[in-house]
Amino acid sequence: MDLREQLLQITEQLLPDESLFIVDIKISSKINGKVSVLLYGDNGVSKDQCASVSRQLGGIIEEQNMIEAAYTLEVSSPGIDHPLMHIRQYKANIGRRLEIMLADSTKPIKGELKEVFEDKILIAKEEKVKKKTEIEDIEVLLSNITEAKVLVSFK
Repeated sequence: MDLREQLLQITEQLLPDESLFIVDIKISSKINGKVSVLLYGDNGVSKDQCASVSRQLGGIIEEQNMIEAAYTLEVSSPGIDHPLMHIRQYKANIGRRLEIMLADSTKPIKGELKEVFEDKILIAKEEKVKKKTEIEDIEVLLSNITEAKVLVSFK
């Protein structure tokens, strides 16, 4: 089992409850490398939750000498610019506007996320036609999405 898989298993056991889950673990192999653990919560992720997981995980890494070189451990929630990666993230963002890139298209789809199913989403696709915005509900297979990001509105 590689280091990433080991860290994934350990971190899953450190999560305080089932409302939190791991989005991604990235390991930089450069000198003074970085281990980044991204957590997502159905009700958000607090600084205290990130700090607790970081302290516990850091202790285990040191105790088991899992990383011999110098490293930095960062436990945080993904920023708004981080793409959605799990179905639970899509469910948490129902009602928000998304920008979606599809494998079979070069033009992004923008619109409000209406529903999330096991293998697809329903989005109210927005399209500018002349000076009007037309909205059409379309289903998009999750397997066809290469990237989906939440659009931030400052209105």
